[in-house]
Amino acid sequence: MIKRALISVSDKTGIVELSKELSSMGVEIISTGGTAKTLSDAGIKVINISDITGFPECLDGRVKTLHPNVHGGLLAMRSNPDHMKQIKELGIEPIDLVIINLYPFKQTILKGHVELEEAIENIDIGGPTMLRAAAKNYQDVVVIVDPSDYSIVMDELKSSKEISIKTKFKLMYKVFEHTSHYDTLIAKYLRDKLGEEFFPEALSLTFEKVQEMRYGENPHQKAVFYREVGANIGSIPAAKQLHGKELSFNNINDANGALELLKEFDEPTVVAVKHANPCGVASASNIHEAYVKTYESDPVSIFGGIIAANREIDAKTAEEINKIFVEIVIAPSFSEDALKILSQKKNIRLLQLDNISAKLPAGTYDMKKVAGGLLVQNYNNELVNMEEIKYVTEVKPTKEQMEDLLFAMKVVKHTKSNGIAIAKNKQSLGVGPGQTNRIMAAKIAIEYGGERTQGAVLASDAFFPFADCVEAAAQAGIKAIIQPGGSVKDQESIDACNKHGIAMIFTGMRHFKH
Repeated sequence: MIKRALISVSDKTGIVELSKELSSMGVEIISTGGTAKTLSDAGIKVINISDITGFPECLDGRVKTLHPNVHGGLLAMRSNPDHMKQIKELGIEPIDLVIINLYPFKQTILKGHVELEEAIENIDIGGPTMLRAAAKNYQDVVVIVDPSDYSIVMDELKSSKEISIKTKFKLMYKVFEHTSHYDTLIAKYLRDKLGEEFFPEALSLTFEKVQEMRYGENPHQKAVFYREVGANIGSIPAAKQLHGKELSFNNINDANGALELLKEFDEPTVVAVKHANPCGVASASNIHEAYVKTYESDPVSIFGGIIAANREIDAKTAEEINKIFVEIVIAPSFSEDALKILSQKKNIRLLQLDNISAKLPAGTYDMKKVAGGLLVQNYNNELVNMEEIKYVTEVKPTKEQMEDLLFAMKVVKHTKSNGIAIAKNKQSLGVGPGQTNRIMAAKIAIEYGGERTQGAVLASDAFFPFADCVEAAAQAGIKAIIQPGGSVKDQESIDACNKHGIAMIFTGMRHFKH
């Protein structure tokens, strides 16, 4: 039987209506600060928390509920005669229902340009303490942290005058999930404020649900999409879907891969991705030309793929895209005419992503979940260090070849290892992804490139353990190679390049991607 309720909320959605219903059932309502005023102004009889504690709110409201008269009423176990005897002797009355949501810490830090002092003032102390106390004593105290649960509790009260133990347990769980999320946000905010890249001894992470998905990577797998709180600029969670079906698990994963590669480029560039690997990449003076070059890179694999562009999609480009089937087009904007053209296809997903070229903020983690653990590293935000490049062959790359070598390295950096990318005139010609040996990756890239590989350049994500890749490149007409170097057999590859008149440079920087 609920006789007394303690209500203190920052989000006042539905609280007046709920309090009126509780009051009509004879429930005594205790409240604090702004919540008490809101309820009183609505004509609801309220007991101020100071009347319960016998002590005024102080320190600008920092101290108001941290008192035995409150926490004794929350933690006393009704089935324990000693507990009930003690609180009676101390003049403490039980509290049966707690409705609390916390200071808006998340909303405060997401406003932007927030001073540390303001953020700290929005760290709730008394709220989490009361929530945890009530939740610990869930058998006797109903605790609500989520306004969406108001109706569930009221329906049970109206039908049976009691709240089931099953509902109490679920509400308890939600409290500890909520306070854990709240504290993790605070820890992350403070970690970011330190301005250092470090890995704490205990890492707490928190995410918010965006949507439940029809299925995961395969139809028999259940899946949900969560987003990180805050750092979403230029990422999939920040995209606005303008048209098309709901995004799938694989759509989101592939689109993320396309965006990561696209961020390597400043000039107008289009990236096409299939199964998390680039199948076409090109840069040009305008986005239409870049798209045409991307399509021509691999007109077979782009079918059913994902296209990402770092400039507005215009009508001319939209007409070209509409000639084939693609799953998604991501761009910073779409012209009105382009949107009309692309929307003619019912199922294509059109995503508008402002700040599409925004780099990931410092301290962002790259994570891979493994059974029983989590691998965490910083993001691979580097390509090459130009001061550490070594020109190891007799022939040196031309200026144009050097530009293409760096272009190809950007592509292979975002290709599953072992990976090889071939390019010419800032256009990928062949990509060999995810092979168990490097020569097979090279052969696949060369096969995709066909006759176009004459005079092209080749990039490898890791060193050549043998000269076989150089020999294959030479047969394909490759004129320059970029690779990290570092193999015990580097000289064999250098000698092979010199034999065929191929320029080769070592970067000293590997780009494995698994």
